[in-house]
Amino acid sequence: MRDLIDAAKAARLKAHAPYSNFLVGAAMRDEQGRVHGGCNIENAAYPQGWCAEPSAISALIMAGGTRITEVAVMGNGDALCTPCGGCRQKIREFAKGDVKIHCCTEEGELIRSFTFDELLPASFGPENLA
Repeated sequence: MRDLIDAAKAARLKAHAPYSNFLVGAAMRDEQGRVHGGCNIENAAYPQGWCAEPSAISALIMAGGTRITEVAVMGNGDALCTPCGGCRQKIREFAKGDVKIHCCTEEGELIRSFTFDELLPASFGPENLA
């Protein structure tokens, strides 16, 4: 888990957040064990920015990954920073309910781990369209 948290911490430091100053880093492990990081990127037209989690998902997909097996997320300071609702749905596309989401301080200390089902119970996913 330390490599995942370290990748989220490194990604957080690259965030582009000039409007909120709220830096977020995320890292996701794929089915091959590789770690992919992402950061939030704000835009002057606020709804056009994106969160750290979709940035990490994009890196995972671009590297040939197809599944998320573990996630680490961190924001500013020591406050609990979980993926927002939209990001939870984006993660759901690639993760099963038992995937662990580790929420950490900006220094990389674990605050709490959740299963994905705890964060998005009774979720809608790809199998609902089959």
